Amino acid sequence: MSAKPDFTHLHVHSEFSLLDGMSNLESLMEETKRLGMDSIALTDHGALYGSVQFVQAAKEYGIKPIIGVETYVARRGMRDKEGKADQQPFHLIALATSGTGYRNLCRIVTDAHLDGLYYKPRTDHEHLAQHAEGLIGLSGCLNGEIARALEVDDWEHARALAGKYGEIFGKGRFFLEVQDHGLPEQRRLNEQLFRLAPEVGLPLVLTNDLHYVRADQRDAHDVLLCIGTASNLETPGRMKFGSGDFYLKSPEQMAALFPDRPELLKNTRLIAEMVDFNLELGTLRLPNIEVPAGEDVNSWLRKEATRGLTQRYGTPSDKARERLEYELGIIIKMGYAAYFLIVADFVRFAREQGIATTCRGSAPGSIVTYTLGITPVDPLHYELPLNDSSMLSESPCPISMWTLKMDAAMRCCGMYRRSTVRIAWPRSSPSARWRRAPQSVMWAAS
Repeated sequence: MSAKPDFTHLHVHSEFSLLDGMSNLESLMEETKRLGMDSIALTDHGALYGSVQFVQAAKEYGIKPIIGVETYVARRGMRDKEGKADQQPFHLIALATSGTGYRNLCRIVTDAHLDGLYYKPRTDHEHLAQHAEGLIGLSGCLNGEIARALEVDDWEHARALAGKYGEIFGKGRFFLEVQDHGLPEQRRLNEQLFRLAPEVGLPLVLTNDLHYVRADQRDAHDVLLCIGTASNLETPGRMKFGSGDFYLKSPEQMAALFPDRPELLKNTRLIAEMVDFNLELGTLRLPNIEVPAGEDVNSWLRKEATRGLTQRYGTPSDKARERLEYELGIIIKMGYAAYFLIVADFVRFAREQGIATTCRGSAPGSIVTYTLGITPVDPLHYELPLNDSSMLSESPCPISMWTLKMDAAMRCCGMYRRSTVRIAWPRSSPSARWRRAPQSVMWAAS
């Protein structure tokens, strides 16, 4: 009796590939487990929306999750946005193998949306090279850049691209991707890839571009594509998949596609074993904040809140001082000082950019948020109670403080994150206010 083939799916679209993928993550993990596989990747189109739910579902079923993305690579540069020349980006799979890789993946996806968005969120070779540490690359489907070069028999360009991607990801970290969904154009491409691989010294790997979990979901997925493209099933020339093979196949089914090339399957396991990253959930992660020399986030929060108390009230009453000390005690004890400083920083920036902001939940009842400039509402004047249970809860985020219009949110995030954020001390002045300085955010006097 032959041993069961060892295989990991590395090209997987879930329902978070909006209006294109239909794989429910719970069902995906259940089927992965049933088919005897112990690891699987998630590579949704251009986004990491499903990563947390993917990791949670994988852990529930004892499956190793591999976080990735099918990113879009601009035909020119990611900031080139001109007519048809930049409308059809290439596809590329990137998989995170470490914490550094995951952070780089987040950076690539974020910048693709903020700087490279033109029909699709796009990156480019230069940006990939800057953030390739901890990533493994796969050449993608028929819409991959190398595949498109081979489609027109441009072997010189294909070799150059293979070399380029090999340099970007590093030795042994970029794979030429072989697929077979029963499509003639894929079989032609595969023969070309088998020839190209030894010429450029790159390994091959087998994937199945799955968009739904079970074979019997093909028709439902076809309807989903119609919704996504504003078409009917009878619409001539509409987008459709050319076969019913875009589902979660078993290792035996994958092995049967290329029985004379066992290395295609072995390389899926090689990649899975290279992944050494566990996305820890339920812990608070905050950016590092620079504070003045001799200070930490706790002491700096206390100083800024105390300064704000004088600015707000002139000569503060005993009641105001007691309320401030009580809240600061809770905030510092729970480890939320950095959180309050960060929120105060980007709320200030949003207001300076003319972006409407407001507070919700328990935030208006806090004197700390008032003295930091997060809310303009005086909780003592309006006799607003502090909901300290929200701070003392086990939630990783103490107060859901900030609300702003969603169209403004992207504008704010796009401008805000382009600067290196630091908290700097102000010049002494009773009229000190929030102000933005070049390449930083600081508290400074008028």
